[in-house]
Amino acid sequence: MHVTPLVWGLTIVVIVALLAFDYFFHVRHAHVPTLREAAIWSSIYVGLALIFGVVVLIFGGVTMGSEYFAGYVTEKALSVDNLFVFLIIISSFRVPREDQQKVLLFGIVFSIFARTAFIFLGAALINSFAWVFYIFGLILLITAGNMLRPETEESHSADNFIIRIAKKFMHTTEHYDGDKLFTIENGKRAMTPMLLVMVAIGGTDILFALDSIPAIFGLTQNVFIVFTATVFSLMGLRQLYFLLDGLLDRLIYLSFGLAAILGFIGVKLILHALHENNLPFVNDGEPVAVVEVSTALSLGVIIGVLIVTVIASLTSQKGRAQAAIAGARHHAANYVDLDYTADADERERIYTKLVKEEEQLKNLDPKFKKMVREETALLDLIKRAHADHDAFLNR
Repeated sequence: MHVTPLVWGLTIVVIVALLAFDYFFHVRHAHVPTLREAAIWSSIYVGLALIFGVVVLIFGGVTMGSEYFAGYVTEKALSVDNLFVFLIIISSFRVPREDQQKVLLFGIVFSIFARTAFIFLGAALINSFAWVFYIFGLILLITAGNMLRPETEESHSADNFIIRIAKKFMHTTEHYDGDKLFTIENGKRAMTPMLLVMVAIGGTDILFALDSIPAIFGLTQNVFIVFTATVFSLMGLRQLYFLLDGLLDRLIYLSFGLAAILGFIGVKLILHALHENNLPFVNDGEPVAVVEVSTALSLGVIIGVLIVTVIASLTSQKGRAQAAIAGARHHAANYVDLDYTADADERERIYTKLVKEEEQLKNLDPKFKKMVREETALLDLIKRAHADHDAFLNR
């Protein structure tokens, strides 16, 4: 199906309108979204993406529709994994809860621009050089291997090279001034942490694009499908962040599932490269007769791997233990951080979650309680949170 300039134009107008609506009606005035608000709007954005896919299926045909859904599901899964990194960056910068929406929306908009640039660059390379499929396949196989390595928060530290340079050459303040990027401190104009966290989010978005764009090009080379599937996977990511708050730590096998998916697409790309081969040192520059993986099979493998990954994560006792420990650490740290939020209701919500997670830690299987006893820093942090809560109630 040939996509006309009119269809491109209408699609871009709809996307810009959705982003503008999101900003003016939800993000412009700082607030902490409720679970109900996050659930409703996450469902709306997923629904819009599915409706768009049905439209593509009707007017573009089964192949084009299948490519869109395969690309959307893959990019959505990768975007959920990206939320882990966003969580680490936002936590390390101690972004006030009510201002986190603005940071996330900036990250989404920057992602759309960065990935759009990579999409058109990738399409130009593919149209000119068939061997690019080998490069994309190798990138995905390396990425899949890296996902199998255990990660720590330090591996995604917000104190990266760009941030250190910014702090060195610009006067920065340690405190937020609402959602302002610059403020006045001691009579001087200073950069706030809000600008620094946006720089950190933007830098990680570029790295995400290096992984995600080759992945979707492994499923389709239709630029319109690549663009729309990528953009719709990012829309609603802000609401999903708040909806999955606390659940992200439960998905302990997500990295394994994504590694399997990226590895599968990487092999698919290399097989396609062999099928289109024109490199003189491979089969004398002639195409190699290999099996090519269909889009329908790709979609089935992607959905199947994600279902198994999520079920295995949610039913794992070790996952429950790790989630309770991570959640208790996260909420205790937020509670004792007076800069985290000025909202008394939000503080009470955090403390309630901490108490619930403490109860979960007490009810763990004996073989997992050892994990808790070894977390001496966590136990001290929880005691401090209780002391701060008592002081807050008695003031």
